[in-house]
Amino acid sequence: MSDTAKSVSGNSNRKAELLSTTVEHIDITSFDARPIIDAMGKMSFTSRDLARATRIYNQMLEDKDCTIFLVIAGSTSAGGCMDLYAELIRSNMVDCVVATGATIVDMDFFEGLGHKHYQALEVPDDDTLRSLYIDRIYDTYIDEEQLQDCDFTINKIANELEPKAYSSRAFIREMGKYLAQHGKKENSLVKLAYEHDVPIFCPAFVDSSAGFGLVKHQVDRMKEGKPYMMIDAIADFRELTDIKIKAGESGLLMVGGGVPKNFIQDTVVCAEILGHEDVAVHKYAVQITVADVRDGACSSSTLQEAASWGKVNTGIEQMVFAEAGSVMPLLASDAWHRQKDRTRTPRRWAKLFAD
Repeated sequence: MSDTAKSVSGNSNRKAELLSTTVEHIDITSFDARPIIDAMGKMSFTSRDLARATRIYNQMLEDKDCTIFLVIAGSTSAGGCMDLYAELIRSNMVDCVVATGATIVDMDFFEGLGHKHYQALEVPDDDTLRSLYIDRIYDTYIDEEQLQDCDFTINKIANELEPKAYSSRAFIREMGKYLAQHGKKENSLVKLAYEHDVPIFCPAFVDSSAGFGLVKHQVDRMKEGKPYMMIDAIADFRELTDIKIKAGESGLLMVGGGVPKNFIQDTVVCAEILGHEDVAVHKYAVQITVADVRDGACSSSTLQEAASWGKVNTGIEQMVFAEAGSVMPLLASDAWHRQKDRTRTPRRWAKLFAD
């Protein structure tokens, strides 16, 4: 065997070794967190904050007039919460999703195509990972070659669409349709949202694996002298504001912060700008984050601070300063077990738009 062949074989073996243990996503239906949350409510510090946040989420679910927005930033989907979010869709516990492109494309759609995330049992030099085409998210690995399959699939979807402007919601719906026809994972947030008419918005959609596929789509079409599709960020804001205007009362369940958090909160202000001064601020709000308040940000302001902008109600809100992957399973399991025997009317806000 030549030195080159030995090197290729060695790299292949090393890559297989590093990508040998898949991340297993937690199943919130398999355990009942209600006793834990009840006990934490009698404690102090973050435990009591989490118990109160869980009670607020249950209030949202019990409020027959409340539309619930699930807002996701960060990498909890890659870290093991992917099936948790999918279950909230399946069980009619959220009505609309606002998330980062990475959450929707690089993580959920990626697994919907049959790919996996892997536990990093060791973290070698990142230059070594690069030579093996392994991408790292803290202690989680992604096979870059599989991620490129995600890029090319996005490109394929774009090539088959009418060349015009689409909101991220409209394009993600096409992604869900693709998974419904060709996907390899039943428990996909994107697929289930398509099937349950739950709209998904990504205000910075191309800041993800989708960006590569869409850029290739435009470049190829430009070379051919043909029209191309594009993502309309203004339509995103308009459509999400339309939902808020028609929804009335609303609640926010937010994991992380940043652009998705600010985007959904700004719908109240946008509604006012459009002349709908009777649109209420978000009645309920929960945010789970590790972001700091001392730099004036907290990944897009604390909930109390957001009240000064006319975005949320200060009466029914809770900040939980914790790593979301460690507390969301408890909150979601508690809520699922309390709500499983109740009937909540599906909002099906995706039907508001004629794509």
